[in-house]
Amino acid sequence: MQTRPLGRSGIAVAPLAFGANVFGWSVTADRADALLDAFVAHGLNLIDTADAYPAWVPGNEGGESETMIGRWLRRRGGRHRVVIATKVGKWARHRGLAPDTIRAAADASLQRLGIDHIDLYQAHADDASVPLEETLGAFSRLIEQGKVRAIGASNSTAPRLAEALAVSARHGLPRYETLQPEYNLYDRAGYEAELEPLAREHGLGVIGYYALASGFLSGKYRSEADLGQSAARGARRPLSRCARPAHPGRARRGRPAPRRDAGPGRAGLADRATRRQRADRERDQRRPARRARRCAAAEPERGRPRRARRRQRLSARSTTRLRLRDARPDASRISHYCFLCTPRRSRHASSRHAGPPARRRR
Repeated sequence: MQTRPLGRSGIAVAPLAFGANVFGWSVTADRADALLDAFVAHGLNLIDTADAYPAWVPGNEGGESETMIGRWLRRRGGRHRVVIATKVGKWARHRGLAPDTIRAAADASLQRLGIDHIDLYQAHADDASVPLEETLGAFSRLIEQGKVRAIGASNSTAPRLAEALAVSARHGLPRYETLQPEYNLYDRAGYEAELEPLAREHGLGVIGYYALASGFLSGKYRSEADLGQSAARGARRPLSRCARPAHPGRARRGRPAPRRDAGPGRAGLADRATRRQRADRERDQRRPARRARRCAAAEPERGRPRRARRRQRLSARSTTRLRLRDARPDASRISHYCFLCTPRRSRHASSRHAGPPARRRR
């Protein structure tokens, strides 16, 4: 399989990565083993996780995802076949990017994963309260100790990423070799506008997350009721950041304004599903009324004999024909004729040669 380099780190990965944020959330330990087995069997190798996964689930503390990956590595072996990427900075137990926090979080992640080094260690979120020199210095010491091979940034803005790269070059510190932004067919502007040119300029490896918009682009979430298909989405608020209709002019066309967390020019899927359900209810309410009106109009006809109803219809047709004939123009006053509107007898009578005589009624 063709591989792609992670910046200038010397690490090459397959084009698809395994996001393990669902481990301990909607995926159990036994299911995780089966998924990772299938992932490696197809020739893929990059497994992405974080120390905070999935601390948001009731009853979890955080670190469950790393623990399940470490359990799979101990059972299956083959550490050399996979590239382990994890993150630091968002977990309440090790929040931020202070040097002491990074050192303690890295040791804890190594223990849960059961490995001696992390291939790619990423800053899960930017921490403006800590100088970049201190953050990058802490990462540098981990690389010198052999605990980390390369570092990367996740959820970073273009100005802060550019500043971090400049600090690395100025002080001779290891630089961020990868960038992990949110990027898919719906959420494109945030990466393509500023981050993509910066990544191309500095040769960074890009690992986009939410590539299927949390499953929405797979087609399985078409209404709010479909959220029950996923144990993860059904337990959390419905598709808050990922599922959005793509039409950019909804607000200008008099439709409801986009939700605050739906991104520019896009309304949330839940709002669209609500509008569709409201329209379905209104249509269902109108159907009995239309059916009742049709039945009431047909009721007087049901009691009459079929012959009488046919006689009435023929009489109505004859009356219509008489009205049309009286409204036709006089053939003697016109120089051309419409063969649909002008009576046949009038056409022959006004022509140069007399037409066929009218038939007598017998």
